[in-house]
Amino acid sequence: RLVCGPVLSPFDRRVAWHVSGPLDAGEMERAARALEGRHDFAAFQSVGSDVRTTVRSLLRSTLTASVRDEETRDLVYEVTGDGFLRHMVRAIVGTLVDVGASRLRADEVPGILASCDRGRAGATAPALGLCLISVSY
Repeated sequence: RLVCGPVLSPFDRRVAWHVSGPLDAGEMERAARALEGRHDFAAFQSVGSDVRTTVRSLLRSTLTASVRDEETRDLVYEVTGDGFLRHMVRAIVGTLVDVGASRLRADEVPGILASCDRGRAGATAPALGLCLISVSY
């Protein structure tokens, strides 16, 4: 969960990442959708992971926006997959924020994904706002 606005409510301080500048939620949603499917997510994993394969399937990757007031919006990124790499979701969110802030274009995300190069993706988002809803087996 991200809160985009000039100030962060103290009630959101521990449960959301505060981004003070405006973000283009439409472009972020386009970039999020480009990640759906079975791909090698090496570009979105943290250093030090010892997994056998970095191939994962994202069944759902969506971003929704809601207006809180005339200056503040809530953005919620939801992802469902068959497994996640270390800090993968946080790296994806950092990349989506770069897209929303026009530091990257949504149409660059498939290339970042295909490159398997962590250096091309965005920074790892802080853990604030990250919430595991459920695990299915």
